[in-house]
Amino acid sequence: MARLRMSQGILRRKPIAHIEETELSEGTRLERSLGLWQLTAIGVGGIIGAGIFTLAGTVAGGTAGPAVLVSFLIAGLASAAAALSYAEFAGLIPKAGSAYTYGYAVLGEYAGWFIGWDLLLEYTAIVAVVAIGISGYFGFLLGETGAHLPTWMLGAPGTGDGHRVDLFAALLCLLIAYLLNLGIRNAARFETFVVVLKVLVVLLVIGVGVFHIDTTNYNPFFPYGVGGAFTGAATVFFAVFGYDALSTAAEESKDAQRHMPKAILYSLAISMVLYVAACLVLTGMQNYKDIDQESGFSSAFKAVGLSRVADVIAVGAVIGILTVMFTFMLGVTRVWFSMSRDGLLPKWFAKTHPTRHVPTRVTWVVGGASAVIAGFLPIGEAAELTNIGILLAFVVVCVAVIVLRYRQPDLPRTFRTPGMPVVPVLGVVFSIWLITFLQWQTWVRFAVWFAIGQIVYFGYSYNRSELAKATDSGG
Repeated sequence: MARLRMSQGILRRKPIAHIEETELSEGTRLERSLGLWQLTAIGVGGIIGAGIFTLAGTVAGGTAGPAVLVSFLIAGLASAAAALSYAEFAGLIPKAGSAYTYGYAVLGEYAGWFIGWDLLLEYTAIVAVVAIGISGYFGFLLGETGAHLPTWMLGAPGTGDGHRVDLFAALLCLLIAYLLNLGIRNAARFETFVVVLKVLVVLLVIGVGVFHIDTTNYNPFFPYGVGGAFTGAATVFFAVFGYDALSTAAEESKDAQRHMPKAILYSLAISMVLYVAACLVLTGMQNYKDIDQESGFSSAFKAVGLSRVADVIAVGAVIGILTVMFTFMLGVTRVWFSMSRDGLLPKWFAKTHPTRHVPTRVTWVVGGASAVIAGFLPIGEAAELTNIGILLAFVVVCVAVIVLRYRQPDLPRTFRTPGMPVVPVLGVVFSIWLITFLQWQTWVRFAVWFAIGQIVYFGYSYNRSELAKATDSGG
């Protein structure tokens, strides 16, 4: 009997019809102020960033060569299949929490917890990875001006002689936490403005760089074999799923049911076109062996005698990648907020600011945690923390959209995933396939985090969730 009750407990689901009613208590409400193009800007801001300015060079130089283009296309295809599933859920369940909320409503509490717990680590690590990437371009700019900072503050331990902490990266994490705490309306205005600047920089890279392409640099196209392109896809995958973090802002959208699906699809389409063009330019301008793995585009333009353009790109990278940090810190704080509001984590974290209506407590906690990761882990180790949980979240969302379509086909959906169930199944297959290319160290870190999650869930969350309380009271 105890085992049966446990099974029933972990499978309890949030009723979709009552989600809106049960999440509007005073002190835990978010402000609805985001329009379609602000949402799209948040999505583009989350997708375009480190993928172009940092990881494109890293993967081209050491994993895929010119086939980094194929890596992005593979990751983009897998991402698109999942994006269509996210779009259906975003219109159907326009609440904070994204994959966590979808999993909780369709597959049960344990599945929701599993994904939510993963996303807390994955999103926080992404913020840190991006901060490290910005720091690399910041170092490039300092070198160009001849300025010299103390060696101890220029990188994480093990990244160079005398490096003790990447201080600039750590401070950036705290800066983004401060911006988010100003309120979603003001923060979104900043995000939209910087996204426009970033897109202009990417267009500058493509428009100028195309005239300096040497096609001999594309040969060999697969210097590390086809497997290198797939390994590269697993690495760059986190650069093509910013819409996942975007969907966590559904509760702050003016008309989430109509705008969220459009924003998800628009942001992914815009970003993939820019990614493909930028990768062609980077690997065409320089031989993959010579690409700088920290500031690829700036170094490539400098190598062809365009130092001023290189400086503009470096400045644009430093400013533009901030939007990725913004999007994913927004994502992790909203997932954490939603889990706390549901009682799976302490309610203390679900308290919002009385006038700004943002979860200030959890935002500062995330800002501090990401600052520690950015300051003391090399970019490669930090990046390995980001991918497996997101891929598993994609699996859960794609499975959930199929289950809900057949369980409750008549729910009012403002967007319906096409090609049901083929498209979601492709999302599952692609995601699992990409997971197999991740390094064993990634699995070890994931297993440790998962084990900690089991202790937290069964030691705290299982008996304290709002659904558990409702069950105990006979509600």
